[in-house]
Amino acid sequence: MTSDSKKQPEWVTKGKTIRQLIEELQTFENQELEVKMSFDEGKTRKPISILAKRDGCCLLLNSEALGNEA
Repeated sequence: MTSDSKKQPEWVTKGKTIRQLIEELQTFENQELEVKMSFDEGKTRKPISILAKRDGCCLLLNSEALGNEA
């Protein structure tokens, strides 16, 4: 196997733009599906609570822990 065949697509490490994300989401037949985020290939999932613009990028945030602070 050559090093080129192991090379990951740019979006794997760089991420996607808002436009790319919207285009991909529009391919889903059921537009009422919940959108969740995962950092472990789907083993655990969290709902997206808030979208925010910070430091020149769009952040998908989960705010569940914010209400649990004593």
